[in-house]
Amino acid sequence: MVAKAVAALAAAATLAAALAAPAAVAAVPTHFGVVLGNGLLCRDQTSNRYYFDYMVQHFGQPYKQDGGAYWFRTPQAMLWGFPVREVIVSDETFPYSFVGAVSDTTPEKLEAAIAKQDGIRYAKIGSSATPVREAKAGGRIVYFDRRSKIYCAKFRPLPPALR
Repeated sequence: MVAKAVAALAAAATLAAALAAPAAVAAVPTHFGVVLGNGLLCRDQTSNRYYFDYMVQHFGQPYKQDGGAYWFRTPQAMLWGFPVREVIVSDETFPYSFVGAVSDTTPEKLEAAIAKQDGIRYAKIGSSATPVREAKAGGRIVYFDRRSKIYCAKFRPLPPALR
């Protein structure tokens, strides 16, 4: 009887440990492209709290907080056919609420893939060798070293007491 109780407790402890394991070791969620993709294209509200909670749930705690953002590593994540190495979510120190991603491709290739898959076109802002690309909804694609960064940023509304 005692042996069965000990075995049951051991099984429960193993299950509890598995459930408490960090999400970062889990597979990329199947809805990653829908959730993050639509956020990056500015197709939804841009709530940094929502994206922060989503990333913590599925990828674990951010590995750094820098430049007004939390940075999450996203091993094996893909968007529009390209690897996504990091996702960035604004913190409370930044005047905008934003979500962004760093992709292992050039802005030109990322722009073409988004246009093919989602039909969204980007306008080049400026005539530099590395122009910013902006969609009508406000999403932007920029160079990030030899990779690209895509993001959606929106002003934070004032709290009701300050309106």
